[in-house]
Parts: sequence; C-alpha cells; structure tokens
Amino acid sequence: MDKASTLVAPDGPVAPGGEATRPAGTTTTSSTTSDGPAVRGDGTTAASRAGRRWRASRVVVVGLLSALLAGLVLVALTPSTTTVRLDPGNPSPDGAMALAQVLGDQGVDVRSTRSVAEAVGLAGPGTTLLVVDDYGMPDDVARSLLGTGSEVVLVAPGPALLAAATDQVTHASRSPQPTTPSPARCTEPDAAAAGEVTTAGGRFRAGDSATGATALCFTDDSGAGHYAVTTLDGSPDVTLRVLDDGSGLTNAAVTTAGNAALGLRMLGHEETLVWLVPERPTTADDGGGITAYLPPWAVPLAAQLLLVVLVLGLWQGRRLGPLATEDLPVVVRSSETTLGRGRLYRRSRSYGHAGASLRAGAADRMARRLGLPRSSSPDALVDAVCRATRRPPEHVSGLLYGPPPTGDVGLTRLATDLDELESEVHRA
Repeated sequence: MDKASTLVAPDGPVAPGGEATRPAGTTTTSSTTSDGPAVRGDGTTAASRAGRRWRASRVVVVGLLSALLAGLVLVALTPSTTTVRLDPGNPSPDGAMALAQVLGDQGVDVRSTRSVAEAVGLAGPGTTLLVVDDYGMPDDVARSLLGTGSEVVLVAPGPALLAAATDQVTHASRSPQPTTPSPARCTEPDAAAAGEVTTAGGRFRAGDSATGATALCFTDDSGAGHYAVTTLDGSPDVTLRVLDDGSGLTNAAVTTAGNAALGLRMLGHEETLVWLVPERPTTADDGGGITAYLPPWAVPLAAQLLLVVLVLGLWQGRRLGPLATEDLPVVVRSSETTLGRGRLYRRSRSYGHAGASLRAGAADRMARRLGLPRSSSPDALVDAVCRATRRPPEHVSGLLYGPPPTGDVGLTRLATDLDELESEVHRA
C-alpha cells in the first residue's frame, strides 16, 4: 500500500475504500512519506502554515520593527549632553561644558564620570582628581578617593570629605555678599593670576594645626577665604586645592572676573583631569517615581510604541457591515421534518416525548385561538378551554397535562382526543 495515500484514524474504524470514519471533533493524524513533506489531516504543510501566520502578523511585526528602528535612530541622534550641575557635558548655564572644552583645547584630557569606583580607577599619580558636590560622602569612600596619589581639587566639599582630606582648613560661615568679587589677597600663583573671583560658598578658615605651607586666598576682613591650597594629610607631596563653591565655574559665570583663570589653572596642572560629579542620593522629596530610574530615551520610545499600536488598531480595526443573506444549500419542507421526528420517536419508543409534543402543539394553537398570551398559566388555559367547549375542567386538564402515554394505543387515543378538543375550540 502506498504510504502517501494512507490516513490513520486512531479513534475510528476504517471504512471500505480506505476512508476513515471518526467521531466528530477528532482530527486525523499526520502521515509520513518517504520523499515528500509531512501532510496533515487538513492538507496543510509546515511551510504553508508558517506562510499563513506570517501574512496574518506581518503588519504588526513590521510596525514594531519600525518603532524600534525609529527609537534607535532617536537615541543615536540625541546629543550626549547632561543636565547635571557642573558636569562637563552640560551646556546649560549651570553646567561646566565651557570650562571643560577650554581645558581640552589646552591639551588636558578631561575624563568625566559619575562613579566613584570609576574615578578611583582613572585617577593616579600624574592626574588631577576633581570632586564636585560630594553630597555627604561616607568617610571610607572619601578616603578611597584621596588615596589614589593624584592631585586633588575639591569644589564645595562636605565636612566629612574635607576632614578626611586635611585638617589644615575647616569650614567657616557663608559669605554675606555672595556675588561680590573677592580679591586674591595671597601669593598663591593660581589665585594671584585670577586676581579676583565671584563665589557664594561658605568660606574656609585655617585649622588649629595649620602650617605656613597652607595658603588661604580671597579672604575677607575676618580672615576667612574662599580658596585654599595645602597638602593631603599623610601625603605631603600631594597638593590639595579646595574651592568653597562651584558657581564661578559654571557656563554662566566662568567669564566673570577671574573665574576662568582660576578654574583653568586649578584644574590644568596635570595632563589628565578626572572630573567626578557623584550621583546625588535619591530622597523622598525628589519624587519622579519609576521614571527617575529609566534612561532618558525610554519615555520617547514608549510614546512611539504607543502611537504605533494606536495606528495599527485604527488601520486593522474593521467595522461590522450589513447582514449578508445566503441561499441554503438544501431546502427541507417542514412536513418532512415533522415526519422524520415522528419516525425517530416511534423507533425509540419515546411515547412520553411524542405525547408532550402533541400536547404542546395543541395548547399553543388553542391559546392563540382563545387570545391568551404565551405566558399564560396552565390553569388559565384550562379555564378558557372549558368555557369554550363546555367540558369539565378535570377532563381538559387530563388531556393537556395528564400522565404520558405508555404505548401506541395510548398515544393514538391522546392524539385523537386532542384533535377533537382543538376542533371544538376552533368552532366555539
């Protein structure tokens, strides 16, 4: 027997001629061929089913790929700038891109990072490590930054970081006139070259253990200064420069007074500058929710995907059209249906079902003849039939709602009695 023409029906017998008969709802299993693809019971192949699925879903797939491509293009075209204050990649007024670009033009390799661990890895002897706004950096983290061997510049350091770096200077009070340029009033070369700077910082005072090697510049009448140059505690060969506030280094104020000169000289002593702006700790007041943890391109990409889904929905959505009429393949007369149903009752000896059908039909016709609604109760129908035929209620009730017939004789008698009763109702 040819294997390609054999269909196997596991749940049903095989009919003469090779055609398998099977119960409704079962499927024919696949057959195998020696030289062709496997054929399923519905006549499809794996290739045809894959093609049908691709045609059904290609619009969605193409739409998603287009949105993804648009998102990638958007990310690629987005400039690598930030909005972090005093970040070298921030072109806004509170950024420090101008100072970083000038340093780069003068041959300084500016390496920006927001990771303390990365800054520790980049810094070392022959480099300058700039730490901006440490936001209360823990003591152990501060010591890891100060132990790299690089020159250190602290801008607006917190008490912990400053104390870990040196005891030569300490914090004083905030300047009463923050925008007034302060003259250098010291011989430190960088401060003397700047002449005067503008700053709104808290100023520094010389510590109790300060030596003559510590320079305090841009001082006021109280002796507190905005800029100090000394050495790291335990590392007398490593220079430490401390500026109380970074506002003079921003794009908006770097060209004011001698801010640019101080920034360029303070940060340009070595060929490599590691610019660390630590991540600001997230607090409950910051808000922002989950979007604060998402990359900047996530929201535009999500908006594009939502737009694509809406467009696909409008495109693929179909409205329900008008009802379409179709000719029936076969017209079966009602009399044939009735006769067939009667033969089924007779073959199965369902006298009860046959009697119930006769009674239901007679009751429906008599009710319509007497003007009763379909929701009428049996008592109402019996009462109306009794008044129309003058028969006793128990007789009418027995005919319409009595016990079912138990044989051919009883069923024939019931049909005859119902026919007489219905005839009397129609004549009434």
